[in-house]
Amino acid sequence: MERRFVNLLLHAAIGVMIFPMAVLVLWAFAREWPWPHLFPTGFSVRGWVHLLNPCTGVLPVLLYSVLLSSVVAFLTVIFSLPAARALAFHEFRGKRAIEIFVLSPMVIPTTAIAMGIHVNFIRIGLADTFWGVVLAHLLLCLPYGIKILTGVFEALGDRIEQQARVLGAGWLETYIYVTLPLISPGLVTAGIMAFVVSFSQYFLTFLIGGGRVVTFSMLLFPFIQGGDRHLSAVFSLAFIGTVLIWVFALEALVKRWVKKGQYFYT
Repeated sequence: MERRFVNLLLHAAIGVMIFPMAVLVLWAFAREWPWPHLFPTGFSVRGWVHLLNPCTGVLPVLLYSVLLSSVVAFLTVIFSLPAARALAFHEFRGKRAIEIFVLSPMVIPTTAIAMGIHVNFIRIGLADTFWGVVLAHLLLCLPYGIKILTGVFEALGDRIEQQARVLGAGWLETYIYVTLPLISPGLVTAGIMAFVVSFSQYFLTFLIGGGRVVTFSMLLFPFIQGGDRHLSAVFSLAFIGTVLIWVFALEALVKRWVKKGQYFYT
């Protein structure tokens, strides 16, 4: 009886996830869908033509967004590693306060800090630039990267590293051949989280980029606000598909570097 109840809950959860996607797919090909019809009464590929047409410039913006978010994800992982390691393995005065400070961007609304970031970026010449947007996104992504990798380091511990050092490995060899392969699942998770957060930013990108740095989310939101459900669905599917392709590509890249099962990576 309990097993049947669990299976029922599992199927219900799957249905809850699939239903919105099914509606999104239908809207991506629907020309009109009036009430009370269960399915669209007409179909169109207008949105797909708009998305793929070179004259609209959507695909270059999409590729530019992938590049920007990939840079943010890479920098997030690089900067999160030493901070997460320090928080996981070292005890020092004010550690709790630093943890709260580092994680504060996760709980403080973006609009509350965006204007301050913008004013300071104008002063130092980073406003309306690619690297200005990257740094702004980095402020939002670093807390996630640090939190994820801190948990990974705490779960892993440092005994395997110590054993490698005892066996004669230098600190760099230990880090490259022992630590990084062992924490590779955490690196993937932190990178994916940073990419998704950066790729979905609208307000901060619009404010810091000043309209000169245009990302895919800046093309998507006006269609949603304007009520064009067909184009909104098409762009949303493109958004989801791009994230999934990036995630699978990252997984494949890491698994090629770390052979499956060799370092507890599955």
